[in-house]
Amino acid sequence: MRTRNGRTRRKARYRRRLRSRIILSFVIFGFGLTTLIATTAVYLRNRVEDQVISAALTKNNNVFAEGFYRNPDAIGVPFEKIQGRQFSTSKLDRVPEAWRDLTNGVHEITERDPLTRKERVYRLAVRKDPQYWFFLAYDIAEERESQERLNRALIGSVGIFTLLSALIGWWSAARVMSPVSELARRLRASGDSTEPEQLSAHFPEDEVGQLASALDDYAERLTEVVQRDREFNADVSHELRTPLAVIKGAVELLLSRPGIDEKTQARLLRIQRAEAQCTDLISALLLLSRNERGHGATDVQRVAEQLLDAHRTQLGGKPLVLRTEGGTGLVVDAPEAAVNVALGNLIGNAVKYTTQGEVVVRLLDNAVEVVDSGPGLSAEDAARLFERGYRGTHAEHSLGGGIGLSIVRRLCRLYGWEVRVVPGEEKGVVATLTFSAGGG
Repeated sequence: MRTRNGRTRRKARYRRRLRSRIILSFVIFGFGLTTLIATTAVYLRNRVEDQVISAALTKNNNVFAEGFYRNPDAIGVPFEKIQGRQFSTSKLDRVPEAWRDLTNGVHEITERDPLTRKERVYRLAVRKDPQYWFFLAYDIAEERESQERLNRALIGSVGIFTLLSALIGWWSAARVMSPVSELARRLRASGDSTEPEQLSAHFPEDEVGQLASALDDYAERLTEVVQRDREFNADVSHELRTPLAVIKGAVELLLSRPGIDEKTQARLLRIQRAEAQCTDLISALLLLSRNERGHGATDVQRVAEQLLDAHRTQLGGKPLVLRTEGGTGLVVDAPEAAVNVALGNLIGNAVKYTTQGEVVVRLLDNAVEVVDSGPGLSAEDAARLFERGYRGTHAEHSLGGGIGLSIVRRLCRLYGWEVRVVPGEEKGVVATLTFSAGGG
């Protein structure tokens, strides 16, 4: 359930991201377009204005110079915004200092009035002849003010159009994402039933309808796979339980006969333990395949002692001590088969890879530790130990397919337990199986 809720939250987050991306795209498009238009308008206005003013000043300055040559007694050409002045090259000291070094052409001059402390901005057309210098000044203060007004208006228009683009983007995103949101809602609702609802019937033949049809097809194929898997697990469980029941009955019958020698009795007991182990494993795998949590009141200490007794008979002369530590009273709300498989894999690995020393099963308040004195754990083993099919570096030619710990991990996910395998303080490995609050 936690995983499905996690996927639901991720889908909602991705849906919000898509909606945000649509709105952001409209905002960026609106801002970029209006900014481009405003920048282009300002650039063209300034360029045309400069060309017009420069051409007018140059033309009028030439007219002013030609008029002076025709009538040298003229003092100047005063206008409301244009002022013309000429200076003889013999009296260049009268030329304003800011004008003296200017070349022929049109220049923009900014001066501050010493009395009013106000800035004066004007364009100055310069014509320097061998005998006379001609200057024609054009006051552009009004043009500068109108340009600033235009800039403020364009900036305001950029903000308004960007806001308008955001509103259009929000509206468009709501319209675009509405079918997707409806599809996600129906998909979540159909996940609670064993027979998923047909989604494509609720959507038109557009992109969302095609997606709904593809999801219907995928759900149908997935349902078939799950159904076949459940049927297979049920069939296997049923078919295996029958011969195991026969083996169990035959062993019990043989053990009840008097006069059995010790060697035969030991072999029969070994067969009996193998049968019990297979039965527990089948029960645990059936629970995993159904994703169902079984219930029970399993005494962990009793299970641990039974597992250690079973392994003692299989040591074959290996100098290894198997013992338990800790108090009693740890009871887990789970079938004994599940606890047997989970704890049995941890103990079995410890016994398999420890050549000498001891394997200690330590019972804690809400957990079990399996501590061995084996060769330890490499960094690669610690990272990949619970991968299905992975066999540790110390496995060598030992039997096993590397799926025992992966089954333990799946059982822990099903029952809310935790399993951890780390290197020991000095040597060996410490495997910890922690049960959920309340003993499972």
